[in-house]
Amino acid sequence: MNNLIIAILPAILWGCMPIFTSKIGGRTVNQILGTTFGALLTAIVFFVALRPNITSEIFLFSFLSGLSWSLGQVLQYESFKALGVSKAMPISTGLQIVGTSFGGVLLFSEWASTSAKIAGFVAIIIIIGGIYLTTISEKTPENASNAPKIKTSSIFWIFFFSTIGYVGFSIFPRYAAVQGFDGFLPQTIGMVLGALICMFLPQNKDVRPLKETVTYKNMLVGVIFAGGSLSYLISAGLNGVATGFTISQMNVVFSTLGGVYILKEAKTKKELTYTLIGLLLVIAGGIMISFMTAS
Repeated sequence: MNNLIIAILPAILWGCMPIFTSKIGGRTVNQILGTTFGALLTAIVFFVALRPNITSEIFLFSFLSGLSWSLGQVLQYESFKALGVSKAMPISTGLQIVGTSFGGVLLFSEWASTSAKIAGFVAIIIIIGGIYLTTISEKTPENASNAPKIKTSSIFWIFFFSTIGYVGFSIFPRYAAVQGFDGFLPQTIGMVLGALICMFLPQNKDVRPLKETVTYKNMLVGVIFAGGSLSYLISAGLNGVATGFTISQMNVVFSTLGGVYILKEAKTKKELTYTLIGLLLVIAGGIMISFMTAS
């Protein structure tokens, strides 16, 4: 029972992140800076307490992992503003699973057998089908008034580059065989650098996020992220990577339902039904992939 509680904790914490950051508010730059500051603060505390072994290789690849995460996360925050949490989160999660799986196949020779490749591509088709179901919208006056004020092509690129960032977040530590807590501090240093770079983007030229209170309120989101990451590492050790990863992907359920019932994002009964079915398909595909990867 204790192992199960630890396994589901990352899903709850990561699933709460979009809800908290949407409630706290602020521009994207406020959200990414606050999130990374909170994560770095937590990482420093654990570094002092645990004194992990950080070699130059671990530092480099963990740092690149954190830098990649900043790209993925800042664009995910943009997707929340464009589409809402309940629609953006299933798309983002599904694409992360697909992208990370392809990265594993191309870089680490996973799914070596023909049967594994077939099963893997079936799982990806299931995930893509689930993503599609979560995007279905009925043409109602309410939905028309809540339609995103952003071009479809822009939304595509937001998800495309966000997925690349998240894939880098997963791939770099695996390339250097980073274990447990060893890479957590350099990872958060990379996250902070990526967030600081965001301050110099053209849309932020007249913004002073380091002087705004909402930036530091978003540090709570960073602490939540760090808590999810640390509990995932513990879960992977206790329950195995396959089980730990699979259960952690349930964060999409918490965030999507939180978007509907806590953030009050508009969905008709039909849209909610499609979304729930889509979520089940995304999770089912993720389960198939995670157990193939572990086998």
